[in-house]
Amino acid sequence: MRRYKNQDENQILEIYCNCCGKKLKIEKDLIQEGVFPVRMQWGYFSEKDGEYHCFDVCEACYDRWVSSFQIPVEKNLQNELL
Repeated sequence: MRRYKNQDENQILEIYCNCCGKKLKIEKDLIQEGVFPVRMQWGYFSEKDGEYHCFDVCEACYDRWVSSFQIPVEKNLQNELL
């Protein structure tokens, strides 16, 4: 969950993990720890057609979540981070 300094949503004031409620560290408008942001526009053939869901998951909750998957997450290593 994100809270912004103004309505145009370009400066993050606070960010919390929607799963555990942990407040994530922010310095100078930059998130200083791992976060998995989800921004999902549901479409046709779903029970949520037309809904837009937004949430953030901290790295620890993400690790617990994906460890429960029947098919593991596909992982690739990037040499350069932009």
